Amino acid sequence: MSPTHDAPVVDDPPVGGQPALDISDPRWSSDPFAIYAELRSEAPIHRNDAAGLWVLARHADCLAVLRDKRASSDSATSDSPLSGPMSEAFLEMRPFVFLDPPDHTRLRGLVSKAFTPKVVESLRPRVEEIVTELLDAAIDAGHVDLAEALGYPLPVRIICELLGVPQSDEPLFRLWSDALARGFDPSFLLTEDVVAARAEAVTQFAEYFVELLAERRRRPGDDLLSRLVAAEEDGSMLTEPEMLATCILLLTAGHGTTVNLITGGALALLEHPDQMAVLRDDPSTIRTAVEEMMRYVSPVQLTGRYMLEDMEVGDATLRAGEFAILLLASGNRDAEAFEDPDRFDVRRTPNNHLGMGFGIHHCLGATLARLEAQVAFAELVRRAPDIALDTDQVSYSGTLVLRSLAALPVSFSR
Repeated sequence: MSPTHDAPVVDDPPVGGQPALDISDPRWSSDPFAIYAELRSEAPIHRNDAAGLWVLARHADCLAVLRDKRASSDSATSDSPLSGPMSEAFLEMRPFVFLDPPDHTRLRGLVSKAFTPKVVESLRPRVEEIVTELLDAAIDAGHVDLAEALGYPLPVRIICELLGVPQSDEPLFRLWSDALARGFDPSFLLTEDVVAARAEAVTQFAEYFVELLAERRRRPGDDLLSRLVAAEEDGSMLTEPEMLATCILLLTAGHGTTVNLITGGALALLEHPDQMAVLRDDPSTIRTAVEEMMRYVSPVQLTGRYMLEDMEVGDATLRAGEFAILLLASGNRDAEAFEDPDRFDVRRTPNNHLGMGFGIHHCLGATLARLEAQVAFAELVRRAPDIALDTDQVSYSGTLVLRSLAALPVSFSR
């Protein structure tokens, strides 16, 4: 799922006196869905003239922009002074989520072979093995932070194994990935220390993978890095900066969305014991349950697009060069798209959610994220029928784009 570009979200009243998106509202950390509801009701599409910034809160409008080729993910295509959140850190190593065709098509095509349904399904036994190992330890402990015990280690271990990264180096990636996760938020919200940590994390990631890629060239293996080194599509190879950017992207945005899906989905089940019971009593609902978690939790809250041409969206005209923030999480709670949208329903169908994006920038790792979540939740509800939330108040990390729980304390009856 593509994180947002680095556009300033302003709180000045837009044209017509309607309320604008106010990022200083403390509910951003506690309950952004209440803010989204207000926007859908009072200002579903609004613009601040000074910033040239549009905010879209409805499902239909977000979907229309996501699927329109006139909307770009590449800030370099716009005359706007706004730049992508990672552009300063990545420099020439911009990953393909921040590119448009033909570069996006070429790079994504080279990488996507590692995430085909057949390849991902072949990982199921390994995912099941890791989930069993992690749940054994968690249940034996009795009281754990489920984010640390399951939500984080499962996806990062899988992606590290795919890339051929030694398990002993996983702690390094945790440190660097946490720094980069804040990097997907608008820079104007970040302190100098956070911005510096983001840039340093990119440097450390790049230095690490330069060495690892050199090793794979000398001694190729059966991992994704080796395949990236050898990959060729229509005579086009990945350059060194492209490979570095791809590796960093897979380890940050890729696993970060899955961490948020697993922890947020677990919280949704804990807060809706009737739905946990449905999933436990009818394991065949696991696929619709995970889709509902993607909708209800919205691991990636928002994304952004630049307009290449004038576009009519709803009752608004977005001009060429302007920037639009698409509130995906708001669209996922839109009553025009979902019946009773604030209800968590593990049997919900149809479920045309925006949890993994849409169009050419649909999340590359969506199939893998689904597999990991399906295995994790199927085993969790089966093995831990008495799991309970071990806190009166959960807290969030404070990031806006990749909204994540700071911790998820739970207890298991023994």
